[in-house]
Amino acid sequence: MKDKVFETLQKLGKTFMLPIALLPVAGLMLGIGASFTGASFVELYNLEGILGDGTFLYKFLTVLKDCGEVIFNNLPLLFAIAVALGMAKAAKEVAALSAGVAYLMMYASLTSTIANFGNLEELQAIPGLISSTLGFENTMNTGVFGGIIIGSIVAFLHNRYYKIVLPDALSFFSGTRFIPIVSAFAAVIVGMILAVAWPYAASGIAWLGSLVADLGYIGTFIYGFVYRALIPLGLHHVFYLPFWQTALGGTAEVGGQLVEGAQNIIFAQLAAGEVVDPEAAKFFSGMFPFMIFGFPAAAFAMYKSAKPERKGDVKGLMMSSSLTSIFTGITEPLEFSFLFASPFLYFGVHCVLAAFSFVLMHFLQVGVGLTFSGGLLDFVLYGILPGQGLTNWIPVVIVGIVYAVVYYSVFRFFILKFDLKTPGREDEVVESKLYTKADYQAKKAGEKGDQATSVDSPEDRLSFDIIEGLGGEDNLIEVDNCATRLRVTIKNGELVNQNQLKATGAAGVVVKGNNAQVIYGPKVSNIKSNIDEYLKK
Repeated sequence: MKDKVFETLQKLGKTFMLPIALLPVAGLMLGIGASFTGASFVELYNLEGILGDGTFLYKFLTVLKDCGEVIFNNLPLLFAIAVALGMAKAAKEVAALSAGVAYLMMYASLTSTIANFGNLEELQAIPGLISSTLGFENTMNTGVFGGIIIGSIVAFLHNRYYKIVLPDALSFFSGTRFIPIVSAFAAVIVGMILAVAWPYAASGIAWLGSLVADLGYIGTFIYGFVYRALIPLGLHHVFYLPFWQTALGGTAEVGGQLVEGAQNIIFAQLAAGEVVDPEAAKFFSGMFPFMIFGFPAAAFAMYKSAKPERKGDVKGLMMSSSLTSIFTGITEPLEFSFLFASPFLYFGVHCVLAAFSFVLMHFLQVGVGLTFSGGLLDFVLYGILPGQGLTNWIPVVIVGIVYAVVYYSVFRFFILKFDLKTPGREDEVVESKLYTKADYQAKKAGEKGDQATSVDSPEDRLSFDIIEGLGGEDNLIEVDNCATRLRVTIKNGELVNQNQLKATGAAGVVVKGNNAQVIYGPKVSNIKSNIDEYLKK
């Protein structure tokens, strides 16, 4: 039962990465447009002649800002489509279309139910509940929760009925054609239910958000610790997203409009040229000190602690992983490099330091937000460029320098004190033999594996190694990926060879029941594509 729940949550968390992947581009447009057209920025540098209202550059940057905002404004619809697309077993394009149809039908039903059966005045008394969405007026703002709910329902219906066979008279609607129809009817029912139930949910979410706010710095510490502790399970998206995109992360009135969700509040305030609320930014600003400063220092400590004969190999790994962490905020390659060497170093040291980073940024009233992760790009766009007066970004650098010293010292101490087997300190170096397609076919046929040919590409050889490390082709059920890890559903987890997978360049391997996650970092997308092509040969 636990494995089934883990598998479902893992798939759900993976689907969140599809719309989230849009945020860096949308945020880039919004950040640049809002930063350079903000009244405070223009006045501070006396740029009225270049960036003043009505100038060509002002209009151009406003277009960028508006294009960025449209993604954030319609994120719930994108989540509905992404969840259905990601969780569908087959005919994914049908699931995506059905989710789009169902989302529109859900809101039509929800809006009409309120108008015909609801008490609009009572509903408007609940903060952030009544709003306009996709052209629907006086409807309920279900946020990304609504998108996730309808997307999950569509995925369930799709997987159950996409091969349905109807009587001959209705055979035209059999199979995948049945999915948009059944999804639309389901959405009508969901809309009616939400019209009754969502006010209670909205009140509960608002209360929980208030409770977290009432916990003050303790609540911030808990948020930071749980967020990082869930990284190894790949379930962190499920945890942090409600704070970022719903009233759980707070509500605020910006430019006369009520905005909910910490991330939405920050970007609305930046767009309006207002001081960023540290209470909203507390869910983001704590990432910058350890992602830009702390992790590279930890990587340097692991490099310095490596055996002399291994320093050359470790240097390249640590350098590339550090640059990835600094510029993009993607830290998993580094995190998994020491998680499996010492869980205590991860959960007992890193997660605690990361949680304190969130608390310190909250205490120092830092107002730096982000789109995807706490890298240098987001820090410059949403911290430095808007100006110290709006974001109070300087404490990030000061605390970051201190964190670099702390991470290096603590990691170096624990690695040497307890002889932790971080990269370059392993007792045995696992060598990876690179096989070819001929080796694989020979192995399946029970023949000798010396029939390698020189025509197979390095990509095929790597794909073969990974497949073998996962227990062979016959052990694979589904191969997918998120931003940094290969996510595989397998028949037998005991057949997974973690040493062989690590020898292919994986930073770590997680096996839970019939699910395996192999962490390769940002290059995982190409690795997954190469595996798909290899399996089709």
